Amino acid sequence: MSLVVAKFGGTSVANFDAMSRCADIVLNNEACHLVVVSASSGVTNLLVELTQATVNDERRLQLLKQIAQIQYEILDCLTRPQDVAAQLDSLLSRISALSEALVLNRSKAIMDELLSMGEQCSSLLFAAVLRERGASASSFDVRQVMLTDSHFGRAEPQIGEIAERAQQWLAPLLTNQIIVTQGFIGADSEGRTTTLGRGGSDYSAALLAEALRAEAVEIWTDVAGIYTTDPRLAPNARPISEISFSEAAEMATFGAKVLHPATILPAVRQQIQVFVGSSREPEKGGTWIRHQVENPPTFRAVAVRRDQTLLNLHSLEMLHARGFLAETFATLARHKISVDLITTSEVNVSLTLDKTGSDSSGQGLLNEALLQELSQHCRVRVEEGLALVAIIGNRIASTAGICKRVFEVLEPHNVRMICQGASPHNLCVLVSESEAAQVVKSLHQNLFEEGL
Repeated sequence: MSLVVAKFGGTSVANFDAMSRCADIVLNNEACHLVVVSASSGVTNLLVELTQATVNDERRLQLLKQIAQIQYEILDCLTRPQDVAAQLDSLLSRISALSEALVLNRSKAIMDELLSMGEQCSSLLFAAVLRERGASASSFDVRQVMLTDSHFGRAEPQIGEIAERAQQWLAPLLTNQIIVTQGFIGADSEGRTTTLGRGGSDYSAALLAEALRAEAVEIWTDVAGIYTTDPRLAPNARPISEISFSEAAEMATFGAKVLHPATILPAVRQQIQVFVGSSREPEKGGTWIRHQVENPPTFRAVAVRRDQTLLNLHSLEMLHARGFLAETFATLARHKISVDLITTSEVNVSLTLDKTGSDSSGQGLLNEALLQELSQHCRVRVEEGLALVAIIGNRIASTAGICKRVFEVLEPHNVRMICQGASPHNLCVLVSESEAAQVVKSLHQNLFEEGL
């Protein structure tokens, strides 16, 4: 059976009208038997605020009311709301109970279960919308198959076990109905709810597609595919009809918000096509991400990733010595931190860290324990308020004249860090966040708009 997995983001399932548009997309594709949904737009942010220790009782009740209102507005548009009203009430009651439990117990396990409730509500409601359109559809608890470790807030999926469970519990359900399940969440070996980190719904869809050997993953969001850069920064940005896995991975990693960085990994492993399109305007088409594309250009896109942290480490122990970098990376690994870019000198190392690695509750990467541990063997300086601008393309490291062209554009700006050569697909610069928009606009004009 040909299988397409469709994933709908928060804006795509924001309300009843949005869900109805998504239902059209699903029902117009006979191969679409598995749907993965995010929480309705705004719900996750409200749930994150509920997890904060600073929330008082009055604010907590306001947040619970706002969350319930978003769900009930969708419920009230159903022809037969009574079919799912009791289940929805049960989920909303659970949200209230978990928020109360956090007052006495600041457990990350409780936080993760609370943060998972938005997806549980939206999957219940979207399945009901499909049924009202005459489809045979039901919601499925993804925690039955999405096994993860117990690193709450940023859990790591267990790939082999997910494949086994998906084939056993999920695949048989797809033969004669549409299954709606949740993105972003899973469960550890003890059955406790976990989350995959902010933006993890794309990753969930790709993992399920890999486990079920799907033909394609469709990521439906609020933009019609991937553009040469953010159109809000460069009005002449152009949509890209087709890109390679390698290019897409670089774009996702360096700030293309329409795609979560981890999404590409399962697709690459099984060479599953990925489509990115707009659920609001599906007729506009979108971007196909494939294993290979014909005649890839030198310059494909300019991406920007804001809110960057630069970690500067200085130690004379680095001078003609061994083991300093190994010790540094071992320390970062113990704290579950992945380094993006790195430059070194004889006695200094500079590393960039990105908040896409923060956990589901939005808590940052750097903490006092990590900084103290690093300080035991080097001097640590943290710089914030930075943005990473990446030029994505092909053969960048081996094409003469690229650096000259790029650096002429960058001449008026203070470049804090440069990384080029490790990958043929990118050239990255770190600049002040206040200058990032102008840098992106100028680079896009020079590399993509000359001659238009």
